Amino acid sequence: MSAPTSAEQQFDRATAFLAGFARRQAAVCKDFEGGFAVRDPAYAGSHEHNQLVVDGTPDPAALPALADELLAGAGHRRITVLSQRHGEACAGPLAAAGYARGAEVVMIHQGPRPEPVRAAEELTLDEVRSALTRQTRVWMPHEPEETVRQLVDRRSARLRGADEVLLLGVRQAGDAASWADLYRSGEVAQFEDLVTADAHTRRGYADVVLATALHRAADADLFFLLADPDDWPQHWYARRGFVQVGRVHVFTRYRV
Repeated sequence: MSAPTSAEQQFDRATAFLAGFARRQAAVCKDFEGGFAVRDPAYAGSHEHNQLVVDGTPDPAALPALADELLAGAGHRRITVLSQRHGEACAGPLAAAGYARGAEVVMIHQGPRPEPVRAAEELTLDEVRSALTRQTRVWMPHEPEETVRQLVDRRSARLRGADEVLLLGVRQAGDAASWADLYRSGEVAQFEDLVTADAHTRRGYADVVLATALHRAADADLFFLLADPDDWPQHWYARRGFVQVGRVHVFTRYRV
């Protein structure tokens, strides 16, 4: 592993990984000045797969019209601005265009990554599908069945996003109890989408999944994840060696 770098450098490497992942998993990708748009008609309800990603220097005033043009036909508009500074610059014009502002915290793991006492398994989407579908329905009780199906099946598109994409999980009585994605390209690894089914919480399964992912990426010199700045998991991760190094700005509009 390489020598430690500054928080700003770690943040920049993490956001560069996010941009590369978005490009690689996209069915369609179109560049514009300051960023690119990704589309995937197979998962039209997924914001992750149908959005603008700003990874350069944008014209903030031009973004609303660009989103309308490049995301035409989608039932939402989402613009992810990876730079903290540019995110602040975009906030005013996007608010005026009816966008709600959100954020995702970039958290970097610090410390050792020992082999876990118990290891999670490598699973397939088919092995997780039933549990993930049930849990998604719990979170989204009023969404149409097609939307839930897309949100489950979009994990297939993620297989294109990095050099190595693993679905790690713990099974209980043959059913998936807790699971998460691990993405790896070069010396950068991302841990994403950790879920524990409601029926299996408070049994340490999430710790098993996370510890396995950390060990599997022990030789990566940057291991990061995204967390909601307003929800409890960020504190759970902080107790397990993760520190915040910056925020990605997310702007969303549903009235299209």
